[in-house]
Amino acid sequence: MARKTTRIAPRAAANIDGPGHIGPRTHAEVTFDGEAVLGALFGEFDANLVQIENRLGVFISARGNKVHIEGSEDDVARARDVLKSMHEKLMTGQDLDAGLIESIIAMSNEPTLDGIMADAPDRAPPIMIRTRRKTIVPRSPGQVPYMEALAREDIIFALGPAGTGKTYIAVAQAVSQLISGSVQRLILSRPAVEAGEKIGFLPGDMKEKVDPFLRPLYDALYDCMPPEQVERHIASGVIEIAPIAFMRGRTLADAFVILDEAQNTTREQMKMFLTRFGQNSRMVICGDPRQVDLPGGSSMSGLADAVEKLEGVEGFGTCRFTASDVVRHPIVGRIVEAYEGPAA
Repeated sequence: MARKTTRIAPRAAANIDGPGHIGPRTHAEVTFDGEAVLGALFGEFDANLVQIENRLGVFISARGNKVHIEGSEDDVARARDVLKSMHEKLMTGQDLDAGLIESIIAMSNEPTLDGIMADAPDRAPPIMIRTRRKTIVPRSPGQVPYMEALAREDIIFALGPAGTGKTYIAVAQAVSQLISGSVQRLILSRPAVEAGEKIGFLPGDMKEKVDPFLRPLYDALYDCMPPEQVERHIASGVIEIAPIAFMRGRTLADAFVILDEAQNTTREQMKMFLTRFGQNSRMVICGDPRQVDLPGGSSMSGLADAVEKLEGVEGFGTCRFTASDVVRHPIVGRIVEAYEGPAA
């Protein structure tokens, strides 16, 4: 069905090439195959095109399978690449949402991602994690080396602000390795530390007391595996979700072990946790060194201490994320920068 966009982009009317820039404008036209995916490409009421316009300062009009882009030379080139990448994902069976489009826009300005946004629609991304429910590909520049490290290193420190995918990708990798049989169980842990507020007495048995602290780990699991399968594995002990205190005295062999919110471990807890490492295992320690909730602040955190002692040691990998890697709503990245400043 023919589609014609008649929106007027504010920047197009003002001849503005981008935020704070005025200059000559250029044009480009892109033709897309596969009419069945054009609706998903453009979005309901052209919402996807509007998102690209607002982020890149271009004007986009579409008629049938042809898309016309107007703006500065650099912005038009980025918008063209973003649309092509979106189309390729649709042609390979992936779904688009606002978060993924935002990630593609952010990644379009990264020269290191040439291999991720492949030109051939039938070519799968070279870096991916397959789970029962979805296939995960990098959504930010920082996620590329992180996913590579997850497939290579024995113990990985993942450092950076919330919303960068540290824990989610680690859980996806753990589920993928459980499915493939390269590990026999998943162990997911967090320190049960209150984030500023005093929760007080919590009713119920031990599981009911600690589950609120571990909810983000459950959420990531349910996103990667059918809920009934998650529950069955938890009941059988294949998947274990527990506070870090439950790790003492154990050797975690044939396991994928994830420690989340690791900035809230003490030095003693971190040393205890790391020395649980067993044969044929992998450990991922996720945390934000700037968000320490321990009494005494960051000087008491076992995460920073462990990174200082172990970074560069054989078998250890360290991946650092910044606000530019936030893959939630783009405003989250701006909030992180406003509160903390750009990460060094």
